[in-house]
Amino acid sequence: MKLSPRLRQAITPLRTVMVVYLVVILVLMAFAPLLAPYDPISQNVAIRLQPMFSPGHLLGTDELGRDILSRIMFGAQVELFIALGATVLATVLGTLLGLLGAYFNGLTEVVTMRLIVDVILAFPPIVLALLAVTLYGPGPVTLIIAMGVLFAPIFARITYGQVLSTKREEYVDAARTFGAPTVVILFRTVLANVSAPIIVQFSLTMAAAILMESGLSYLGLGVVPPTPSWGSMVAAGQRYLTTDPHVLLVPGAVIVLTILAFGILGDALRDLLDPKAKKRS
Repeated sequence: MKLSPRLRQAITPLRTVMVVYLVVILVLMAFAPLLAPYDPISQNVAIRLQPMFSPGHLLGTDELGRDILSRIMFGAQVELFIALGATVLATVLGTLLGLLGAYFNGLTEVVTMRLIVDVILAFPPIVLALLAVTLYGPGPVTLIIAMGVLFAPIFARITYGQVLSTKREEYVDAARTFGAPTVVILFRTVLANVSAPIIVQFSLTMAAAILMESGLSYLGLGVVPPTPSWGSMVAAGQRYLTTDPHVLLVPGAVIVLTILAFGILGDALRDLLDPKAKKRS
């Protein structure tokens, strides 16, 4: 089968490997209850700190005798659920703010892009995330809402810049001339033609959300134990770095690879949806 030039540009060996890795992570997340060899919170101190490739424990066990592979698989559910929820929320909020601000200008632009977006951008994201978790307590819902609000300005800025140029196009003027409702123009004419960079940013924000959630869980402000989380696994494993490094290195490597995979996927989507972007950069 002959591939189009745009698809050939987007596909590279490294990108293919990363996409396969993401598919594996998604499968492990979706079928963790069926595929995990052990209960992720079941403790057995008699087999604590077993090394990798031990009988019955492919990735070894942690300081409480819990199977690391099972905790990685169930941790994927937590990480990707929170990251996906936060990214979807950020996409909806940010795209709506940018779309309204760029299309209507005037007071709407001041409220959306100055009073909301610029105010959020004025504070370091990690500080606002720590504040939200401290005030409302750790947990998936708090993390999703906090990170969704924090990442929304990125989508707002991207949408705002794209819509400013798109709304002057002839097909938008034609839609107004034929009496199309404003809602139809916004979401079926304008938004449909600026969706490519938003899709690319969605993948990149997934990586950022995983990194932030892992960081908060590492600090003890993310997912509440004993629910497995990659960040909390790294925090627990750092005490055994010199004696049993696999307890830290395995979840750390999974975090790094997952973030890298989503970042590379974003680059591939950029080349696939907007091949001129690579030349401009």
